[in-house]
Amino acid sequence: MDEKETLRGYLQTGREAMVWKLDGLGEYDVRRPLVPTGTNLLGLVKHLALVEAGYLGSTFGRPLPDAPAWMEQVESDPTVDLFATADESRADVVDLYRRVWAHSDATVAASELATEGTVPHWPAERATVTLHRALVHLIAETHRHAGHADILRETLDGAVGLRAEVDNMAPEATSSELHDRVEAAARAHRG
Repeated sequence: MDEKETLRGYLQTGREAMVWKLDGLGEYDVRRPLVPTGTNLLGLVKHLALVEAGYLGSTFGRPLPDAPAWMEQVESDPTVDLFATADESRADVVDLYRRVWAHSDATVAASELATEGTVPHWPAERATVTLHRALVHLIAETHRHAGHADILRETLDGAVGLRAEVDNMAPEATSSELHDRVEAAARAHRG
């Protein structure tokens, strides 16, 4: 496997993890804010659709065709991508994310890793990036948010891990006994 396909593979793993985090949950649970910042599962997917459309689309002169109007509103409303509105369905958001994947994958396929693009919202001295750097940045961003999604999903119903068939967790790590041991260790340091 060549380097470009290796990078694309790591990105795809993160993408699929994000979408899997929605499986089996009701509409309310995928949308509801679970922490004080308002972070929610469907909002994370919507945010990643925007981010990926930028880094692997517009950055390389390939804006997403037929992009939803909200993608143009980020400058006037920087929170527009952080949650699904009442009139946006889960299917709308997931379908958009999958459409962005296909568009991004076409950018990767058509370009060399050394191909340069410009990230308009980065400082001028580092706004010029290679496809390689954009892919690494996006992999980090996607997996960072997959970690957020993992914690949110565990909070909702206990489901954890990278994908349904392999949770990447040692059996002992999901036990209430481990939770109690960690709590006891923490309590030993309460001031």
